[in-house]
Amino acid sequence: MQSPSRSLTGQMPTSLVDGSAVLIICGALVAVVAVAGTAVTGVSAPMVAVAFGVLIAIGEVVRLRLPGDRVQAPIGMAAALGYALLSYVPGEGRPDQSIVQTIAVTSGGMLVGTLPYMLAGRPPELESIARRVLVIAGVSAGFRPLVGDDRIYAWLDSYPPFLVTATVLAGAAAWVLEALLAAGVPASRQVGPFWALVRNEFAAYLGIGAAVASTGILIPLAIWQVGLWALPLVIIPLLLAQLAYRRYAGIRRTQDQTIRALSRATEVGGYTETGHARRVTELALAIGRELGLTDERLRLLQYAALMHDVGQLSLADPIPGGATVLTSPERRRRIASLGAAVVRRAGLRAEVAEIVEAQVEPYRRPHQPDDASVPLESRIIKVVNAYDDLVGTATSEDARLEALERLRLGMAYEYDPRVVAALARVLARAGLITH
Repeated sequence: MQSPSRSLTGQMPTSLVDGSAVLIICGALVAVVAVAGTAVTGVSAPMVAVAFGVLIAIGEVVRLRLPGDRVQAPIGMAAALGYALLSYVPGEGRPDQSIVQTIAVTSGGMLVGTLPYMLAGRPPELESIARRVLVIAGVSAGFRPLVGDDRIYAWLDSYPPFLVTATVLAGAAAWVLEALLAAGVPASRQVGPFWALVRNEFAAYLGIGAAVASTGILIPLAIWQVGLWALPLVIIPLLLAQLAYRRYAGIRRTQDQTIRALSRATEVGGYTETGHARRVTELALAIGRELGLTDERLRLLQYAALMHDVGQLSLADPIPGGATVLTSPERRRRIASLGAAVVRRAGLRAEVAEIVEAQVEPYRRPHQPDDASVPLESRIIKVVNAYDDLVGTATSEDARLEALERLRLGMAYEYDPRVVAALARVLARAGLITH
């Protein structure tokens, strides 16, 4: 069994501040102050507030988990954004809810929608709720004063295109702010370059985030013409999009489970050590994040790392301990080639097979420049697989340092120096080495 000392799952941040805790504390403080302030001053346009609060709560109940373990409540977030951007309600006139009331209705609706999860013993996802509360607080702080000021509102009312433009810009700002806050948490734990994390968050929320932002912008514009009856009409397309995303996420989870099960065939057959594929995958993904790979490339890296040794199933005589680093280059190429063939037959993307096949190639040839045909993902797997093979069952820091030194000696041609350096940083941050 793998020693806990070699696991990265308990990786501790080296920074003094955990972004998740800061986010939750800030979100809680903002929510408490807003609810208390609203309780003192009273609720403006209570029927409107209740309508939006109920929709936000429903959206929180039907939230979904996106690939990459991201939790999003599209309907609730769109409703909260629509409430923050509300500029006119037929029969009510200009909504005069304050910034404080907007935050209070948003946070109250989200917390009510979380109660069923808490009663069922499931995690409340406080980090994602706090992030959404802070996003709405930021949007409200920028937009509500425009509606609350008599002169500005009169001018915007006289020139509707400017009001629409201001609404669209505020909705777009919400999308940007959520991506920045979401990236701040892993950045505080130093799991990758900040701007690479921001890029990944934008990419992850590209589809559902655009739907949320556009729906949140459309809600106040539709209410201006139709009234509160616009709420269910505008939300229906987002609900259909959410159902499609939920189905897609389910397919992704099923595929991940299938690949993980297939990757264990080498362990069950006695070709590799127990947990080797999991360890290589975990460490490879940590290095990939350290080097700023996109989420899409990290997914390819994950699948290739899980399947990197499947070619060993073709061997008549297993390699002792499954340590391919100790066998001949010709045999390693044969294993990689057969593994790539298995990946292709399994119906995985062609890029995964290419990564598996190229994992045994040196990153450069003698007297030649860096070989661009060898993907970075293959270089990562090559380094991590060699490291895990060299460490073996040892659990001491000396064994890890010795394995690192062996890899550094091969940096002239075999092991990419960038990957080896990233490996050292990841191990040091996880507390597995101190030098």
